[in-house]
Amino acid sequence: MMLTDKKISTRSLAVTAVFTALVCVVTILFSIYVPATEGFFNIGESMVFLSALLFGPFVGAFAGGVGSMLADLILGYPHYAPATLIIKACEGAVVGTLKSKNPKFCTKIQWKFLTVALGIAAGFLLGWVGTTRYSGEVELTLGWGTFAFYVPPEVWITLGIITALAISALGILTDPEFGWTIFSVITGGFVMVLGYFLYQMFLIYPLFKIEVVAITEIPVNIGQMLVGLIVAIPVAKIVLRRLPQLKS
Repeated sequence: MMLTDKKISTRSLAVTAVFTALVCVVTILFSIYVPATEGFFNIGESMVFLSALLFGPFVGAFAGGVGSMLADLILGYPHYAPATLIIKACEGAVVGTLKSKNPKFCTKIQWKFLTVALGIAAGFLLGWVGTTRYSGEVELTLGWGTFAFYVPPEVWITLGIITALAISALGILTDPEFGWTIFSVITGGFVMVLGYFLYQMFLIYPLFKIEVVAITEIPVNIGQMLVGLIVAIPVAKIVLRRLPQLKS
């Protein structure tokens, strides 16, 4: 028994180390600077979600928190690193914990209502903040330069409607287990969105005197959540189908 426990412990440490590195590397590989908040859009959420879906709350929390914090430091955003450690750790823990729960406490009608409500909330936030903060002449800053272009409000309204319909349809049309996975990821994603909003609103500006509009980054973080969901859930489904022993 002790030998088996030691093997399990060694395997868990190895998996945690690998996914911590993956979160960090994927976050660094693609990032878009957001001048208004002195933060950045990235696709590291996909690895945070994947680690939590495959290996549970501990791996999700450690890989998400430490891997994302290291990326902040490497990319030159030290003022976000402490918050990232806590927020992304909570995000990974929430996704991993919810995914491991059995959704049978919820009837099919309740489940569909819950999913539709989440979809409407995500779509409304994306559409509202986009039309009020990102419409008109905007600037996109990438690593190699800044590009100015015009974004009409209709673009954000359309994206909000598509987001609401897509999330709602996934919850209504998919089986409960798959739907619960989506719910787990979206809930963890909202923890991340809310965490950064509160950090920027109450700590970034007072402590660092950075003139930041916290609400500006809400659609950015919702975008990260959606990209992470689109990547992580299919990959997790494929991996679990090929390696069913991971479910235990």
